[in-house]
Amino acid sequence: MSKNFMRSALIALAVLPGLLVSPVSVAADAVPLGVGFVYVSPIGDAGWTTQQDKGRKEMEKNLGAKVKAKIVENVPEGADAERVIRDLAQQGNKLIITTSFGYMNPTLKVAKQFPNVKFIHVTGYKTSANVATVNARFYEGRYLAGILAGKMTKTNVAGYVAAFPIPEVLQGINAFTRGMRSVNPKAEVKVIWVNSWFDPGKERDAAITLMGQGADVLSHHTDSTAVTQAAEEKGQMVVSYHSDMSKFGPHAQIAAVTHHWGAYYTQAAQQVIDGKWKSSNVWGGIKDGMVSLEGFGPTVPADVKQFVADKEKQIIAGTLTPFAGPLKDNEGKVRLENGPMNDTMLEKMDYFVDGVSGKLPGK
Repeated sequence: MSKNFMRSALIALAVLPGLLVSPVSVAADAVPLGVGFVYVSPIGDAGWTTQQDKGRKEMEKNLGAKVKAKIVENVPEGADAERVIRDLAQQGNKLIITTSFGYMNPTLKVAKQFPNVKFIHVTGYKTSANVATVNARFYEGRYLAGILAGKMTKTNVAGYVAAFPIPEVLQGINAFTRGMRSVNPKAEVKVIWVNSWFDPGKERDAAITLMGQGADVLSHHTDSTAVTQAAEEKGQMVVSYHSDMSKFGPHAQIAAVTHHWGAYYTQAAQQVIDGKWKSSNVWGGIKDGMVSLEGFGPTVPADVKQFVADKEKQIIAGTLTPFAGPLKDNEGKVRLENGPMNDTMLEKMDYFVDGVSGKLPGK
């Protein structure tokens, strides 16, 4: 055997172990999936963006080194959003999650320019080959909160601080009202629009105005803790939204309607990693673990909590729905003769139900 042949054989043997273990090494050193998040308000200690960020943290905990998240917070809806979304795609993020209704068109526009990037738009309704949507059936929790408010109120008036008159917000107001009136037919819900998702000053002013109009229970579809804090200051009750805000209203909060995104974000990121992601339209509720009524305050009697819990079981079982006919708007027009309201009707909701005071802006 020649020396050259012997040398070649030894080199081959030395290289072989490396070849055998190289797939493991590659897997261990694989580049993590870049996941970009666009937030409409500061992360803060409670609220919509706080819950989104909790979902991001849960995803990171579940997937570990397989993902690397990039966050951009307090991004206005509009041109700024488009710029931020595009920048995240240019940075190499392969999954981008945009977390506000007004990000819908900017998300779709950027997605066309980056067909190999996957996008998830939260609370939207438009999809494409690389854009999925996800939303929670907040109205299920709102209905239960309305039942609680109807049981707890002394003035029969609730106040609701709302952001914009879009279907998602109207579903919440209307479900809350229907829940309240299901146990208290005299109940009335008054609404003030602040035309912002996050404006603590306006939210506080609206809350104080509503309490001045006789509301002894408040709720809100806005992002800050201002409404809860105002109720605490004035000695009234509140159903907080997005997060459990009991530390901001330890005496005022009777419950909180919360939502949870971590399981969905974990699943979506894993699907991208596995090459199995497909565009979809997910709308999950209490049964799916995406909505919850929690954080009951110390003033809520045990029998009331049990009553609400029984209604929650009925919603999960499908024997109770917040929107079932006969259903009239607050001008007496029949909107649903009988049976449960379908998703198409829910997604187009543009009216107040019977029991809500006032008219929608522009109507």
